[in-house]
Amino acid sequence: MLHDIKELDVDPAAEGHQAVISGHSHKSSVQEQDGVLYLNPGSAGPRRLRLPVCVAELTIKDGEASGEIIELSV
Repeated sequence: MLHDIKELDVDPAAEGHQAVISGHSHKSSVQEQDGVLYLNPGSAGPRRLRLPVCVAELTIKDGEASGEIIELSV
């Protein structure tokens, strides 16, 4: 977990990590690359930059990570 994905200084797949959680942009996203889940939960605080107010749910089941973005009503 880190604030800005641009500060990631390791190769998560090579290090054996299954998920990377980051924020900074306030733009929610769920992506998979090289077997690694990249999850940005967005922002649950006051609306910024016309982006949706949301959170993320990280699920780990049978050793596999998955993520889902959940938009909140405001």
